[in-house]
Amino acid sequence: MPSAESSRRDRATPLFLPWWLPVESRPWIPLSFIVQTRFAAGSSNCETLFDYAGRTSAASTLEARMAEADFWNDAEKAQATVAKLKQINAVLKPLDEAITAVEDLEALTDLVREDESLEDELAAEVERIEKLIDQLELTSLLSGPHDACDALVSIHARDGGTDANDWAEMLLRMYSAWANKHDFDIELLDRQDDDVAGIQNATVAIRGPWAYGYLRGEMGIHRLVRISPFNAEGKRQTSFAAVDVSPEISEDNTDIEIRDEDIREDVFRASGAGGQHVNKTSSAIRLTHFPSGIVVQCQSERSQHKNRATAIKMLRSRLARLDEEKREAEQLAKYKLQPKTGFGSQIRNYFLHPDQRVKDQRTGHYVGNFQSVLDGNLDGFLDAFLRWKASDAAPAAAED
Repeated sequence: MPSAESSRRDRATPLFLPWWLPVESRPWIPLSFIVQTRFAAGSSNCETLFDYAGRTSAASTLEARMAEADFWNDAEKAQATVAKLKQINAVLKPLDEAITAVEDLEALTDLVREDESLEDELAAEVERIEKLIDQLELTSLLSGPHDACDALVSIHARDGGTDANDWAEMLLRMYSAWANKHDFDIELLDRQDDDVAGIQNATVAIRGPWAYGYLRGEMGIHRLVRISPFNAEGKRQTSFAAVDVSPEISEDNTDIEIRDEDIREDVFRASGAGGQHVNKTSSAIRLTHFPSGIVVQCQSERSQHKNRATAIKMLRSRLARLDEEKREAEQLAKYKLQPKTGFGSQIRNYFLHPDQRVKDQRTGHYVGNFQSVLDGNLDGFLDAFLRWKASDAAPAAAED
């Protein structure tokens, strides 16, 4: 017959277990131990995963620079410094919070030993810290060479006619809503409206901590199934849009070389909204990069010079993404995991008919609320992709 002690251990769960019991009387490991050994400021894991000391020193240096009287004399460099500090603090603040929370948890554990009525408060605090640690572990997966960069997101209407153009614009609003929820900056770099509805293509810059690291998993074909609002007979329509995500590379990055002789520059009149000046002057720029075949264009500014600078930035980002794709393809080839192309290669399906649901084909992550996803609630998909990408045996979801 099992003892009272063994029965108590069997009933306990990691979240609501009595943490004040001696270690020898329970087979589990306290959450506080996990935090202290993996994320405490003096631990080797903290130094390896997050470079706590290095980031703390860098933050102090940037803060000192921002306090100088001439800091805002060069607005562009000043904004880059502010963005860099924001990126560093995105790691340091949650890490400091976790370390402090663990220290407070130890004190609360001592109180619970004397007053068991505080058990619920202890359980709630443990749950809060678990979520915080989970987010820190997710951040540690953003280890790619460009994951810390801002992102350039390009959306192109594919098969589906007017429905595809409308779908592309819906995706543009979705990513803009996601960026707004995270207080990221958004800049429209290029937009080509369709004559009937929606857009043919558009490119936006989304700037914030690890914007590219989070959004890179969105690259691919997005498929929408719905009753078409553009079909008089009310038939179900399937439409496709392609999303491309590139890291925004700074001009001082010497890894990406763009030679003038490798580029053809075309100047043309901007189209779409923007006023008479934009539409009647040849301010839009299109750049063709011969070695890679990449074509980029920008018409968001009235100044031809500004449009060219933005187009160069877009080209540099696309080239960086191309290099990254080559490295990934070489890595995948070793394990014979080349991604599918052509029909059925969509990364995510969005259904409005016959039922509402959104499902990622790679991770299997599923959301039953279509409108919630279109409103920018993408974190579940982004997190699932990061974990799936980090898994050596991540299975692909079944096709819909």
